[in-house]
Formats: sequence, C-alpha cells, structure tokens
Amino acid sequence: MDLRSQASRQTTQDATPGNPVTGPDATVAPAAAAATPGIAAYIRLARPKQWLKNVLVVAAPGAAGVLSHGDALLKTGVAFVCFCLAASGTYYINDALDVEADRLHPKKRFRPIAAGIVPVRAAVVAGVLLLATAVALSFVARWELAAVIAGYLALTVAYSLWLKNEAVIDLAAVAAGFVLRMIAGGVAVGVPISFWFLIVAASGSLFMVTGKRHAELLELGDDAGGHRRSLDVYSLAFLNYVRAVASSVAILAYCLWAFEKSTPVGQPIWFQLSIVPFVIAVLRYALLLEQGKGGAPEELVLSDRALQIIGVAWVALFAIAVHGS
Repeated sequence: MDLRSQASRQTTQDATPGNPVTGPDATVAPAAAAATPGIAAYIRLARPKQWLKNVLVVAAPGAAGVLSHGDALLKTGVAFVCFCLAASGTYYINDALDVEADRLHPKKRFRPIAAGIVPVRAAVVAGVLLLATAVALSFVARWELAAVIAGYLALTVAYSLWLKNEAVIDLAAVAAGFVLRMIAGGVAVGVPISFWFLIVAASGSLFMVTGKRHAELLELGDDAGGHRRSLDVYSLAFLNYVRAVASSVAILAYCLWAFEKSTPVGQPIWFQLSIVPFVIAVLRYALLLEQGKGGAPEELVLSDRALQIIGVAWVALFAIAVHGS
C-alpha cells in the first residue's frame, strides 16, 4: 500500500462523531463516514430534547381550563406531535444548509450532518417528509391548526435562508416560533387567546432567545461571526438591554393580566399569587443567562433544580386558580 492510500484510509478512520475531520481532508471523510448512517444518527438529528419547547402548546388550553375535557386533551396532543414533527423536519433542513458553518462551531460540529454521518441529501429528503406529515396530521384536530403549522414552516424556512443573518430580525423570528406554538394549542381546541397572553408569550420568548444569543457570543468570542453573521453586529451590552426590556414587559403584562383579566376564568386570588413564582422564575433564569448558560434553554430547564421547583410552584398555583372551586 502506498503512502497516499494509507493516509486516505487513516483520514476515513478518524472521521467519527466525536472526532470530525477538518482541514484539506474534511470533504473526503464525511462522505465515507456517511455511507451507512444508522437510525440513532437520524434520531439525534431530530433533537428530541428540543421537543420540550413544544409543551408550550398546552399553555392556552391549560389557561382556559379545558384540558380535563377528553376531546380538548386529544387535540392538544395532536398539536404537540405536529410541532415535534415540524420542528424536527426544520432541524434536518437547517442543519443541511448550515453544514459548513456548523463544522466551525465547537459543539455543533458533532451534529450528524456536520460530522459526516448523515448525508446532506438524505437529511433534506427526510426533513421534507417530516414537514409534510406534520401538516397532514394537523387536520386531525382543526384546519386552523394546519394553517398555524404552515405559518411556522414558512417562518422557519425564511429564517434558515435569510432572517437568521439579519440582526434583531433573527431574534424576533425565533421568538415568533415560540409564540406560534402557544397559538397552536389555542386554535387546536378552539379557545380564544387574549392579548395579554400574547404579550406575555412574545416578550418571554424574546427574553429566552436573546439569552441564547448572549451565550453564543460568550462561547464563540471573536469567531462568533463565522458561525452566525448577526453575532458580528451584537454586543453584550445590547443583548443585556433587550433582555431587560423583554423581561420587564413579560412581568408587567403577567401582573396586569393576573389582577385585571383573570376573574372570568377562575379564582383571581390564586392567579395573583402565581405572580410570585413567575417573577422569581424570570429572575432565576436571568441569573443563569448572565452566567452564560442560556445556549440551550431546554437543557437549562432540565438541569437547574431550583428553576424546576419554582416552575412546579407556579403550575400548582395556576392549576388551583383554574380548577379550584
């Protein structure tokens, strides 16, 4: 065996998920590694941990107190599954489009496509199938849910192709994705959604998304622009300002809703008491963001015990407010 063949063989062996090849041989190794991708790689690409975000579809039906109704619970479940399919489909396509940028990221370079485990074409085909399934399944609940899913897909495609590179607009686009999840739960069961609910949802989402950008800027430093062009424009001071504004609006809107708009739904005193854990949760999350831990919101929520306890307290008070006699 000559030296060239031996070097090529060694390059292919080195191209693993934990050790992706970079440099001149980076285009050779992924093709060899991607020859026989397993089901585990496709599951990783779907990002099951991210499905935690889709629990937001429960927000509107839960606030309306209809989750105890069998039909409403079923339709909420359909909305959850649809968003899991839709989100995973967009992850497939987005990772295929961002493969080169992801290979420059210290963590994202281990993703199946960036590491050369899943071929780009296979990821795109699988992503389109997931998106089509999400839209088709949404008609099981209501056609309005299908419209929201379609709007979410249009938003995510626009984000992948253009919006993610536009400063400020990228924050609004990602936050809108969270808001659409909450709207989906409401339209799936046919409950009205108040303006206060939308304000809390939008400002809270913007708060979380800005924290994610803050963590990326801290983690990547001077190389941040190579991963995401909008990060070249942002400064830590600006992102701190946006977080302060968003969290203030979220807290103010929630307080106004709890004191003025909750009477027709259940018992106002319990809604008002729920302000306490809500504010503490926002402050706790703000502290974690300041420590640079907001890069993966779902992992942050699953790992911080204090935040989980505060969340349980809020859910308990809210449930008593809606269902208590």
